[in-house]
Amino acid sequence: MSSLTATNKGAATREAILEQAYSIACSAGLEGLSIGPLAAAVGMSKSGVFAHFGSREDLQLAVLDKASERFIGYVLLPALKCPRGLQRLRGIVEAWFDWSRHTDGGCVLLAAVNEYDDRPGSLRDSVVDQQKRWHQELGRAVQLAIDTGELESDTDTAQLAFEIYGLALVVHHDAGLFGFDAALVRGLRAYERLIRSYAAAPVPA
Repeated sequence: MSSLTATNKGAATREAILEQAYSIACSAGLEGLSIGPLAAAVGMSKSGVFAHFGSREDLQLAVLDKASERFIGYVLLPALKCPRGLQRLRGIVEAWFDWSRHTDGGCVLLAAVNEYDDRPGSLRDSVVDQQKRWHQELGRAVQLAIDTGELESDTDTAQLAFEIYGLALVVHHDAGLFGFDAALVRGLRAYERLIRSYAAAPVPA
């Protein structure tokens, strides 16, 4: 077997392990990951899993990164094709609300916040870093809507990003308890009301 073939096979095996681990984490959280059951689920030995991830924490960090990649790919990247301003911001929000329908039992990212908000270590550091970067992306989208003149020039980007985040959380919460469709309608209604409160006043003719 050539070194390239071996490398490709190793990468494919690692990805298969990650996919299974991600699926488990969606319903059980990162703390629900255990090497033994994971190895059995992918038809490998524990040592085989450890050959790709040196520790349980390394595996958890890799799953957290995968969750972030999926989230960005689903929520942010498609919205970047929209024109800058409120159209792009709404694209982000709509995709973010819709994300709650595609998390296979739960959002790994939100679960990780609850799991590690008060537990110092590498996992908490990674969660904090991811959340900061997402707040910054939201703030950047808000700033673009200010630059286009659609939002008031004195809009606090961090505050509006915070408020939008709150809407996404309640949509995610209610979607699981009461159904996605009802949560989406209320979420979008609340978002429109929020944006109106920040909208720039029409320029007098």
